[in-house]
Amino acid sequence: MMAFPLSPYEDVKGFRCAASIERVKELDYVLTPGRYVGLAEEEDDFDFKERFTSLKAGFEEQLLEEANLNNVHG
Repeated sequence: MMAFPLSPYEDVKGFRCAASIERVKELDYVLTPGRYVGLAEEEDDFDFKERFTSLKAGFEEQLLEEANLNNVHG
């Protein structure tokens, strides 16, 4: 069973990169993957204001629950 198909290798931004020894030397031999593969390009297909409002409401609910639990068990 093969893990990858038999096709030519290609770098995939955010996933894999075949770095040359010269590139590794440029980065002072630090082998942190992010320095080489970078970040995957993702589309921002959500409404920030809507998402932020939703996250904030959930967080505020958790704060109230924490306060209630602290009063009951405190």
